[in-house]
Amino acid sequence: MKKKVVLAYSGGLDTSFCVKYLIEDLGFEVHSVLVDTGGFTKEELASVEKRAYELGVKKHTTIDALSDFYEECIKYLIFGNVLRNNTYPLSVSAERIFQAKAIANHAKSIHADAVAHGSTGAGNDQVRFDMIFNILIPKVEIITPIRDMKLSREAEIEYLKEKGVSMDWSKAQYSINQGIWGTSVGGKETLSSDQYLPEEAFPSQLKKSEPEEVKLIFEKGELVQVNSQKFNHPVEAIQKLQAIAGPYAIGRDIHVGDTIIGIKGRVGFEAAAPLIIIKAHHLLEKHTLTKWQQYWKEMLSNWYGMAVHEGQLLEPVMRDIERFLTHSQIYVSGEVTVKLLPYRFVVQGVQSDNDLMSAKFGAYGEMNEGWTGEDVKGFSKIFSNQISMFHQIHSKHEN
Repeated sequence: MKKKVVLAYSGGLDTSFCVKYLIEDLGFEVHSVLVDTGGFTKEELASVEKRAYELGVKKHTTIDALSDFYEECIKYLIFGNVLRNNTYPLSVSAERIFQAKAIANHAKSIHADAVAHGSTGAGNDQVRFDMIFNILIPKVEIITPIRDMKLSREAEIEYLKEKGVSMDWSKAQYSINQGIWGTSVGGKETLSSDQYLPEEAFPSQLKKSEPEEVKLIFEKGELVQVNSQKFNHPVEAIQKLQAIAGPYAIGRDIHVGDTIIGIKGRVGFEAAAPLIIIKAHHLLEKHTLTKWQQYWKEMLSNWYGMAVHEGQLLEPVMRDIERFLTHSQIYVSGEVTVKLLPYRFVVQGVQSDNDLMSAKFGAYGEMNEGWTGEDVKGFSKIFSNQISMFHQIHSKHEN
């Protein structure tokens, strides 16, 4: 009997190569698995499945990991306003962990001899997949043809052509990964430090130009309503906002960061809904959280985002940080108004019963209701007391 290998499969160039190579060069029985984290329509899923069988897989399986992805990760990325290097909403970084977990569990369920993925040897994904596999299925062999043979995309295309495989080779110029938390775009321009991706490289094109206001309603930090439409689950609200904002070509950028393996890397992305949600949520927090809540949230959230980026979601300390983030959201409820325009958006303001900027306590720069001028004189004197003593004692040395 042939050995069974479970392949993390998306239908793109890299994983198509892996199917052919695993079957024809290594002699495996290939079980392809697509783990959907919100990046495919029903029609696209059907097309990917059809393609997998055409390439020769024994069995193709689609696993819906969207709910787990939100509940175990996206929710906390929103609570923490997590943007890698203040830019990137961890679109692919986060979803890879859940894809790897689903692949590992499927491999256990069918008693596979090996698992495989199409990661290269120069990116983060190889570490994320390998780490999860080493943790969850430590005795199962990991096969990575593209990494091990140091293949270029051109070499993969040539191999598939020799095997009689036909694809839209023009699409193979860019590596595109799409999920509910954004789409990454990698290609020749991202391999250098000075070039930007061309318009046609982005999956979503500009289709709307008239400005539009959208109202986002949060309850305890979670997006539950868009305009007048309330949803049963925040995933639906995210998808609705993406449908409204995506045609404005909002959320495009190139992220430059430090990879897990120590080199610098660039990747293009578009993430209309994630960026709008994070910025709207952050503004609501500025109105509803105290100074020190915001300070410590920022410290922990930045570390949490780094750990997610590096595939460390299974580290127990992540559960501790998630408890902190969840508790911080008790009063983060209200409505945020956002204006959508071509290629950009403006977060305009909030309304919340928990707004700490309430006029009954005073208006900044105008008047106060909670203290007198004499109170401020005394406070200022005490607040500056130690610094005042320092300067009085050391002033003679400075002269």
